Amino acid sequence: MTMTKADIIENVYEKVGGFSKKEAADIVETVFDMIKETLEKGEKIKISGFGNFLVRDKNARVGRNPQTGEEITISARRVLTFKPSQVLKNALNS
Repeated sequence: MTMTKADIIENVYEKVGGFSKKEAADIVETVFDMIKETLEKGEKIKISGFGNFLVRDKNARVGRNPQTGEEITISARRVLTFKPSQVLKNALNS
């Protein structure tokens, strides 16, 4: 099963209370926008008890087309990484 943004909004609406569904959706959307903007700037996000999100720069490198074996250049890019906290690891493995 996959949790979607709509599921997150529904959970916020049910568990927090005092908000309409529209307000819960706005809150969730605002949090996601803040996370996205922070990562776009290349800044690290640390959520205590959950984990760290960070953007890494990967250099250009030579790769191979698996179908033809032809060498191709894989362009430099930024990648998002997530490292779970020990609390989250323990929760997943208990």
